[in-house]
Amino acid sequence: MSFFLPAFAILGWVVLFFAGTMVVPLAVAWLGQEPAASRHAYGGAVSFTVLSGLALLWVSRRSSRELQPRDGVMLAVLVWTVLPLFASIPLLAYFHQAGHDVSFTDAYFEAMSGLSTTGATVLTGLDQLPLSVNLWRCLLQWLGGMGILVLAVAILPLLGMGGSQLFRAEASGPMKDAKLTPRIAETAKGLWSLYLGLSVACLLAYRAGGMSWPDAWMHMFTTVSLGGLSSHDASFGYFQSPLLEGICVLFMLFGSCSFAVYFMAIRNRSIGLVFNDLEVRCTLGLIVGASLFVAALLWVKGTTADPLQALRLAFFNVVSIASTTGYSTVDYTLWPTLAPILMLLLSGVCSSAGSAGAGIKMVRLIILVKLARFEMQRLLHPRLVSPVALSGRPVSSQTIFAILAFMLLYGATIIFMTLLMLATDLPFDTAFSVVVASLNNMGPGLHELGPAGSLQPLSHFQTWVCTLAMLMGRLELLSVLVLLTPGYWRR
Repeated sequence: MSFFLPAFAILGWVVLFFAGTMVVPLAVAWLGQEPAASRHAYGGAVSFTVLSGLALLWVSRRSSRELQPRDGVMLAVLVWTVLPLFASIPLLAYFHQAGHDVSFTDAYFEAMSGLSTTGATVLTGLDQLPLSVNLWRCLLQWLGGMGILVLAVAILPLLGMGGSQLFRAEASGPMKDAKLTPRIAETAKGLWSLYLGLSVACLLAYRAGGMSWPDAWMHMFTTVSLGGLSSHDASFGYFQSPLLEGICVLFMLFGSCSFAVYFMAIRNRSIGLVFNDLEVRCTLGLIVGASLFVAALLWVKGTTADPLQALRLAFFNVVSIASTTGYSTVDYTLWPTLAPILMLLLSGVCSSAGSAGAGIKMVRLIILVKLARFEMQRLLHPRLVSPVALSGRPVSSQTIFAILAFMLLYGATIIFMTLLMLATDLPFDTAFSVVVASLNNMGPGLHELGPAGSLQPLSHFQTWVCTLAMLMGRLELLSVLVLLTPGYWRR
């Protein structure tokens, strides 16, 4: 038991903070005089979550050992498995009291989809749900966008606890030890300040573009986090507004790039640092290039006769899927087959390390391309010495090995989970698409699990496979898989 105590101590504080976030939908339910089902659901959830957090603090009260790397890994996995459990309580309580048939599996899936910023849903009739329920679903994505753990790192020093191991376990990308500031807590605060600033700008832009305040708040939560949940069954297509779509595309592109680069640009008062960053240029270049290609494909194939309409449809939906947001304005699975397949594959690489997005991350792809080019050159010139470099700095062999290991596990995970889905008689293209979409934290798959539907048709087993894929994608595989190795549990 003592092995877990340092993680339990911090987990208790994180759970207490999480209970505080439930006050937001609780206040909306009471002020909006919503049905008793929603008011009681949040009231009970807040009480239970607070008691659970206090219990964790009491159990770990005698722990004085400092966090080790293994503690950071354990805590990251605990947070992203335990918080969805608490987040699912108000959803399960509301639907049970309202007489809807929603199982624990579905409620936990919905909560995991929110916190992992995946954006897939098993719910229908979203337009008829109380505001507090939709607000909670969207707020979960905003909290998960920058990472609950990054926020915890910012406030833990106030409680006398260090957070460097925690930050490294949560941070995305292959180079987790790079420091933006001398103190990890200062870095976390800076990143969250940027995230808050971008959120405020997005909220005001949506409101100025014609959204109601509730819709502006909810879609701000799910845009800057690259989450993609909506309060409408028609997703972003509900608004039918080119202006709002343009605003959304702009902020999805912002969210796809590294907040660390933004941080350094602001700190050095040089916007040029953003555009000089190779990962940012590749991310934006690939997304924009793919959008233009899909627009041309829609026009040439006769999907739409209007080239401007083709540009509008392609830019919004390609940017949304490639950035792992998951909004849609049309059922793009009805487009020429190449388009949705390309968009699905782009969701794996079109977000930067240090962004709100998931997937492989562009920096890994850049390093792999450079490594492949070097190996081809060495075939012609065996004595060539030209180390792989990024932004003028050589990439260590340790980083390259970590990337190769990640890519092996990424591919193996997709294959294994697709085989699990195929064992349940799901068609191959549907099984593959929903696994990739879940692992990349993107959301909708293809066909009946695509943007025009939901994941409600999945069985409980299939839903749990997708839930596990979302967790592994959010924690970049290694943090989850290392817990399965015997070496982790040896003292």
